Amino acid sequence: MKRVLLLETIADEAHDLLATSVETVLAPDPRDATDVARETDPHAIVTRGKGLVVPPVVDACPNLVAVARCGVGLDNVDVAHCTARDVKVLNLPGSNADTIAEHAMMLVLALTRGLVQWANAVCDGRWADRGAFAHDEVRGKVIGIVGMGAIGSRVARLADAFGMTVLYTDLRDRGVHERVALDALLERADVVTLHCQLDETTRGLFDQDAFARMKPGAILVNTARGEILDPHALRSALDRLGGFGADVLDQEPPDPQDPLLAHPNVVLTPHVGSLTARTYVEMCVRSVQNVL
Repeated sequence: MKRVLLLETIADEAHDLLATSVETVLAPDPRDATDVARETDPHAIVTRGKGLVVPPVVDACPNLVAVARCGVGLDNVDVAHCTARDVKVLNLPGSNADTIAEHAMMLVLALTRGLVQWANAVCDGRWADRGAFAHDEVRGKVIGIVGMGAIGSRVARLADAFGMTVLYTDLRDRGVHERVALDALLERADVVTLHCQLDETTRGLFDQDAFARMKPGAILVNTARGEILDPHALRSALDRLGGFGADVLDQEPPDPQDPLLAHPNVVLTPHVGSLTARTYVEMCVRSVQNVL
């Protein structure tokens, strides 16, 4: 019977589907699966976001034919090495676009309206603080979308519905809204939201110069990859920004002493933008189907 190596747990529905026709093995350590790969010699590997498909793991599997990623990003898979070994890499483009777009807009709204501050005031018995914070609304604001792919385009539709003016920067002209260079977007946008992939052209893209170009009081939201933001530049810019919201960080989990955690205008979530119950099951099932 063929074997599938799971670098992380997957939805029960997907696991049951696998169990009907293959043997499954769960790696004890998703970050170092070389030994279990050598012992089991799987024909396929399934990973989510933490399991590393690196050359030693791939080379330990002489009969490996496919690697399935339960999601979109492939920064935990050495695609070039897999390709050189004639191992197919199968991800799920667009599978989490709706849920991440919703998550991005949730952060935009939470920061613009001061949701966390209001909620904390009520829980702390400070109902009278309702007049202490001066927050705004998104209607009429300019939102700048960095990366107008599957997720960015959905954010644009949501922003349209809220009455926002949409700018975007992308390698391609998408034929909708106003496409501008990144510098122009940063100078004009009241809200900037990131939806570009992480590669050598975008790593550290938001450096000190980029933050300096942003409007004072602008809101920045990142649901793409933490490494797109230069960590020192981000933390230096916090007091100049109107707010920072992120589902991804350059270090996950963050250091307990990270200034992001204590800043009043920062809203963070633990990389859960795509982890709705429905999308999680759908991605796991589709990934399993790809290797059966």
